[in-house]
Amino acid sequence: MIPPKETKAATQLLEGEREAVAGGDVSTPATHSKRSKNGIGWRERSEILILSGPGVLMFLAFVIFPVIMAAYYGFFKWKGYGAPTDFIGLENYITILKDPEFHEVLKHNAFIVVMSLVIQGPVALLLALLLNQKMRGQSIIRVLIFVPYVISEVIAGTAFSLMLQTDGAMNGLLAKLGLDNLQQDWIANPKIAMWTLMAILTWKYVGFATILFLAGLQGIPEELTEAARVDGASYWTIQWRITVPLLGPTIRMWAFLSIIGSLQLFDLVYIIWGQYVASTAGTSTMATYMVVNGRNAGNYGYGSAVAVVLFLISLVIALLYQRFVLRRDTEGALTGGTL
Repeated sequence: MIPPKETKAATQLLEGEREAVAGGDVSTPATHSKRSKNGIGWRERSEILILSGPGVLMFLAFVIFPVIMAAYYGFFKWKGYGAPTDFIGLENYITILKDPEFHEVLKHNAFIVVMSLVIQGPVALLLALLLNQKMRGQSIIRVLIFVPYVISEVIAGTAFSLMLQTDGAMNGLLAKLGLDNLQQDWIANPKIAMWTLMAILTWKYVGFATILFLAGLQGIPEELTEAARVDGASYWTIQWRITVPLLGPTIRMWAFLSIIGSLQLFDLVYIIWGQYVASTAGTSTMATYMVVNGRNAGNYGYGSAVAVVLFLISLVIALLYQRFVLRRDTEGALTGGTL
């Protein structure tokens, strides 16, 4: 039998624990003493530092530091070797903003961004909806659609540069089919060169979008579509009213990756069109402009300035996109309160 004083103390302790559980605070006094004012103790801080430290160091070493050095070299007229000594201030940056050729490559990048979203998005969504159905050879079809994405840009660019020449495989195939009137200079003709690039980009990257959308479709409960089907909704009504809205976070994330990739497009354009044909054919981008007018021209200071401008444009667009488009997805993922 517990003495009266101990019974009263035990009762008070039990009531205190119940109140703590009801209020959501199940921490012990010892835990509270080890935590700081913002609710994170030294142990949690140590774990965060150990786990995030290597990633932060890599980010600083390979992202932030090169950007800072590029911005520094952009203030000089530098040939790429030795210490930069010919300081010219903001002249490189002013030249970039006033250069009509840079204005043209901005338009090219903007066109690639918009058309990549308009073409690749619907095509990938239709393919994902098709491949989400049960059919024979489903796995093989998925692999075949994804294969172009894993092929090296160098291999893909070299293959297309050979096939799309005036005496290449594409015009040869059209001749054998009796469609000689459709033969074109697919690479050098300014009227169709950009559409040729969009066709290649769609072939190359639509598989990545399709796989992302397929992964998003796996997270949509089948009960919703079954209930809509029971209520008499057609297949396309179900997709438009249920599937696409629930697939929204995946679509928005893919669009973000597509925009950033389109702004930084370089390899396929440089391999297929080269440094001279790209400008005359109207397919040059900010990245090819940077290489042609920087490294190839022996003016690494100017190329560094272009790299900084490209970085700032991508950064601003990324921040605006996250602020106004991805905010609805990230707000639900973030939780407040103390640990």
